Amino acid sequence: MSKLLFNRESEVLQPIRVLIEEQNHRTLVLWVLDCSARILDIFEKRYPKDFRPREAVNKALAWATGEIKMPVAKRAALDAHIAAKEVEEDLAASAAAHAMGHVLGTVHVETHAINMVIYGLTAFVLESNKELIFEVIKKETEWFYSRLQYWQVHEKEVSQPWAYFLMKEDVPNKEKQPRDKKR
Repeated sequence: MSKLLFNRESEVLQPIRVLIEEQNHRTLVLWVLDCSARILDIFEKRYPKDFRPREAVNKALAWATGEIKMPVAKRAALDAHIAAKEVEEDLAASAAAHAMGHVLGTVHVETHAINMVIYGLTAFVLESNKELIFEVIKKETEWFYSRLQYWQVHEKEVSQPWAYFLMKEDVPNKEKQPRDKKR
């Protein structure tokens, strides 16, 4: 498994986590799909012939729009994680591939969205100049946050079809449930 530099309790991720908890499922799906390209680039620069992480993103969109069912999506997510394990000596690329598995996982359940950030931010930091780590963390967390704010405002403008399970309106956000239980 990739060396993770962050977890869902990391102080730097709390503003993003709180914002994630406020979102509906479709907003989170749009957000992780939007964020995936920059993270995926870290993997594809190094392993341009390994399409498994990209296929996870493609399957995420296909599942979100109802074009495929869960077993096909699940296989693609597992394949992205397998790709990550096969390159785990390359920590940044491995983290980026794991992030793509969580992009697809977010279509299934909201709790994967923060994992996309955890792995994505890890990939960005490991890819960066080690002397600029704090600047990279600040820049990338602000970028994740601002992209989620964008989709929070613009989700309703998206006219694509949605899978039936993403059309439900009164479903509690599962990312928020564990924190609610602690109160």
